[in-house]
Amino acid sequence: MPGTTTSVLMLVLPWPLLTVGLVIGVGADQHARLMRRSATGATYLALACAVSAALTYALGATNSVTYLSAHLPVGLGVLAVSTYVDALTVMMLVLVAFIGMIVVRYSSTYMDGDAHEGRFHRWLSLTLGSFLTLIVAGNVWSFLLSWIATSLCLHELLAFYRDRPGAVLAARKKYLLHRISDASLLAAFVLIAHTLRTAQFADVAHALAAMPRPLPTTLQVATGLIVVSAILKSAQFPSHGWLIQVMEAPTPVSALMHAGIIYTGAFLILRTSPIVSQVAWAGNTLILVGLLSITTASLMMMVATNIKGSLAYSTSAQMGFMLMECGLGLYSVAVLHITAHSVYKAHAFLSSGSVVDNFRVPALLRVSGAAPLWQAVFGLVVAALMTIAIGFSFGVKLQQQPGLIVMGLLLTVAMTQLLLQALNARTTSTGRMLLQMASLSALVCIAYFGLHTLFTQMLGASLPVESLKTDGVTQSVLELIVVVFLGLLFVQQALPRMQKTSFWRAAYVHLYNDLYMDVFLTRLVRILGPAGASASSQTLFESPPFTDVQS
Repeated sequence: MPGTTTSVLMLVLPWPLLTVGLVIGVGADQHARLMRRSATGATYLALACAVSAALTYALGATNSVTYLSAHLPVGLGVLAVSTYVDALTVMMLVLVAFIGMIVVRYSSTYMDGDAHEGRFHRWLSLTLGSFLTLIVAGNVWSFLLSWIATSLCLHELLAFYRDRPGAVLAARKKYLLHRISDASLLAAFVLIAHTLRTAQFADVAHALAAMPRPLPTTLQVATGLIVVSAILKSAQFPSHGWLIQVMEAPTPVSALMHAGIIYTGAFLILRTSPIVSQVAWAGNTLILVGLLSITTASLMMMVATNIKGSLAYSTSAQMGFMLMECGLGLYSVAVLHITAHSVYKAHAFLSSGSVVDNFRVPALLRVSGAAPLWQAVFGLVVAALMTIAIGFSFGVKLQQQPGLIVMGLLLTVAMTQLLLQALNARTTSTGRMLLQMASLSALVCIAYFGLHTLFTQMLGASLPVESLKTDGVTQSVLELIVVVFLGLLFVQQALPRMQKTSFWRAAYVHLYNDLYMDVFLTRLVRILGPAGASASSQTLFESPPFTDVQS
């Protein structure tokens, strides 16, 4: 089989969707039915190309190809139409094409009869097509153009209902933050191309492998700019507010964004991992920012009063997880996390309307009481022993894989939650339930380490070898991760006791208002935007419904 077959399929894959948006989409609202059918057919074709590309790649068609190129001035390399054929590209293509097909198929029913149904399908097709182009791009400048195009097309979807001031305001916040992200990434690519004299991702990786350590200052600055760009794209604290407030967009848009487009930041880190992995302070920055977002989003999610808002906080926290995994050098774990979270979050958003009647109040209200301290400690010890035994059986080495050891400890915290459900059940069948939860925890642990091993083998040389230099600073950061997650565990267990205290009432107000981090950006957007821009869907400084919490 020709070695370029996969590359050709990758090159063709986005164009059915782009054609729907650029050609058929002219005057889209006048032929909504045609747009709906064309968009649906284009996503099926894209998925078929993605699956075919995966098969041809597995059969040995692994050559990356440059089809067109144009030289750029001042040593910036070339602007090229090229593909980057590797395992990471193939896996992300299949995932995004599959999620895109589900979202477009759902939209064909959800948007049926809307006055602007045709326009919706046009921008949805362009957003998906641009994102797929970004994934396959083998040239940094093509990547940057697709990066910007994806954001601009998504903006049209987020501001689809222009008569809803809250949605428009949130979309403008996202627009401003993403333009800063674009500028940061542009500067990073200029420094990389000018220093390494190449603009091809594959050549960048080869050039870095031959360079002495430490890297030149220009490349370290470029790495910092890449990290800033990824953080802004990933809606990390304190720039997370827009992600929570864009829920007035159509539900398929929320599903596409939270199950696909939001991963552009994490994908940028994965694609540029050959350089990011060689700058220790960049990894520590990703860990600290991700840890901060996990902590704040987890606490804010506890006081969220609507399902979509809770799901949005969950996305911010999960993106923090992914950035933290990249900072730990666990790139294959990050890809595994993206895959699992994408499928889960697409289902969660697309099914949110059908379950809303069962979840009109936060899950916090259904907690019967706090677990005694001894139960939390017992569950933690049992889960830790289980994780250590299973981790060692999969060959995890304490000294050589400190990042994976830390993730194992976080898995222990998650398993403790399962065990505490049985310990706190207060039923006559507590013993049987505990055995069931222990078995489930063991299966989760086996699946985690097993899938990590599988993804590491599948990704092969596409990502750097998992390694983490544990100097004094990094060691402190790793210890901080463990402390924070243990703290979150015990806070959640103690929360039922804390609800009626003055401290919790005060904390509830601040958390309900996102710790006021969104105030500055809201005011800035209103100044820069049209006069009279109204408040977002959740009014800042508004008192939350305490009676609901205490009921």
